[in-house]
Amino acid sequence: MFVINLTYQKNLSEVEKHLEAHIQFLDKYYASGHFIASGRKNPRTGGIILAKAADLAEIERIISEDPFKINEIASYDIIEFYPTKLSKAFEKVLK
Repeated sequence: MFVINLTYQKNLSEVEKHLEAHIQFLDKYYASGHFIASGRKNPRTGGIILAKAADLAEIERIISEDPFKINEIASYDIIEFYPTKLSKAFEKVLK
C-alpha cells in the first residue's frame, strides 16, 4: 500500500485550472482498482491518495500521468507501508 502526499507548488487559482483533468486521472485509477481513497488536506495545501500497486515503480508510473505532476502543480511524497492490522471491512479493499 502507498500513501501519496501531494503538496501544491502553485497558488489555488492554478490548481483550479487543472482540477477537472486531475479528477479524470483519479477516476481512471479508481476504475482500475489502484486508488482506494483520496481527498484534499485541511488546510487546502494539497491532497492525499491511498493506493495499492505491485511496487513503487508502478506508483511512480501512475503519478507521471497526473496533470498536477505534468503541469508542476504539486510535488509528491510517496510512503509505502505494509498493513499488518486492519478492519474486516478494509480487508475486502485489499483483495
